[in-house]
Amino acid sequence: MKEIRMKARAKINISLDVIRRREDGYHDLSMIMQTINLYDKVNIKRGSKKALPIELKTNLNFLPTDEKNLVYKVVEYMKTVYEIKENIFIDLFKVIPIAAGLAGGSADAAATIKAMNLLFRLNLSLEEMMGIGKQFGADIPYCLVEGTVLAEGIGDEITRLQPFPECFVVIAKPNISVSTAFVYENLRLKEISNRPNNPLLVEAINNGDFNTISKNLCNVLEEVTIQEHPVIDQVKKSMLLNGATGALMSGSGSAVFGLFDSEEGALKATAILKKQESIKFAYATTVYNRERD
Repeated sequence: MKEIRMKARAKINISLDVIRRREDGYHDLSMIMQTINLYDKVNIKRGSKKALPIELKTNLNFLPTDEKNLVYKVVEYMKTVYEIKENIFIDLFKVIPIAAGLAGGSADAAATIKAMNLLFRLNLSLEEMMGIGKQFGADIPYCLVEGTVLAEGIGDEITRLQPFPECFVVIAKPNISVSTAFVYENLRLKEISNRPNNPLLVEAINNGDFNTISKNLCNVLEEVTIQEHPVIDQVKKSMLLNGATGALMSGSGSAVFGLFDSEEGALKATAILKKQESIKFAYATTVYNRERD
């Protein structure tokens, strides 16, 4: 086996609640996450003997291709820990918008861990791969699991739920980028006015109740991000006006997603959003439900 090709899928937050700030600086969270069929491509292969120990190529010229890149860091770590002597070449093709709350970087890192495991026959279990991922980012364990989950702790305590009801998802990213650190630093936990009802959402997902899910989307980080960037609320309203059954900011932003019960409605809304000057990226896709074990 000389090459592994992986899809690094984005995620959306059906809900996101922040419970408390921990002493280590992280926050305890309670959130429902869902993978979607918007993905980067991560291709990893054995490099030639004359190549660099690690060589990373991307389609975006502003992305670092050295130790500052999460994919590079993961490969470097796994080469060291598992004593892999061969040179490694990574081709990273980015599609997921950056700094959007869609876990693009985490998904790339997760795909890299899976690819290294397969390419070098490390025979790591999912739990072992999650342990590696956790060292590099709180969303990486989830990106290794994929599908529909309730994530707690810092996002690494994962409970799998029933597959999400089949539906269409429109992703729209405004012409802004949001700092996750800024959002959490400015979140006033005692002043949060609306929190998600995660038990209700879990029950609705497990029962395939798309209507209840759509009406109860909630992300407490919106209170910070929308105040700083009102365009996010405008995008949500545009989605709802154009047929979304529900709309929400994903993660700390700036991407917004809308849920649609028809492909026609999703494509129509995407076309309308693409014409708006404030929108940098708009894309219609579907949810991704991992196969049951």
